[in-house]
Amino acid sequence: MAVAYDLEGQKRAYERWAPIYDRVYNRFLSDAHRKTAQAAAESGRDILEVGVGTGLVLPYYPKDTQVIGVDLSFHMLERARDKALSGAAPHVRLVAAMDACRLGFADASFDAVAVPFVITLVPDPEGALDECARVLRPGGEIVISSKLGYDTGLQAKVEELVAPMMRKVGWSSAFRMSRIEAWAKRRGDFELTAIAPLFPFGFFKLMRLKKRG
Repeated sequence: MAVAYDLEGQKRAYERWAPIYDRVYNRFLSDAHRKTAQAAAESGRDILEVGVGTGLVLPYYPKDTQVIGVDLSFHMLERARDKALSGAAPHVRLVAAMDACRLGFADASFDAVAVPFVITLVPDPEGALDECARVLRPGGEIVISSKLGYDTGLQAKVEELVAPMMRKVGWSSAFRMSRIEAWAKRRGDFELTAIAPLFPFGFFKLMRLKKRG
């Protein structure tokens, strides 16, 4: 079944967020940003960040990495570019406007693909993950950080209770980790190697998916 993409609507929303995004999220998400960058770098030096936004994760990558960041929003990318040019992230090779479901890179181009706080927002998460898998080298990892919910248990009940508050700040409690696990199982060439809680209180998660060699 075809997926309807409102890319222009997303671009307009990101344009509104771009001027204030760093002030709102920089400190609040710094733990997740740091751990996402560290996890991606453990797979190798050639890293693609999908959903780079204003570049908040970029300074956390080790200096010996080579990072390319892509995002749908030109307005967000302007700020990511400024971070790279300022010297805050000298390891950044390129930032470019690109749809997560249509990545303009050759197969097996990267050692790791970082996907920070975007997988729950794209219209076709599985399609985006398929593209991440395509450009990833065997043995590499997809590293996902986001608001990812549990299906059962006490944590799931807590997430259900706070869902209205989360919606007010732009996050959803409806996207479950099991959806990503199901994607990996259907493909058969990925192994879920880790699920780790992130600040605050484990409401954010870090998932690591290793591509079999």
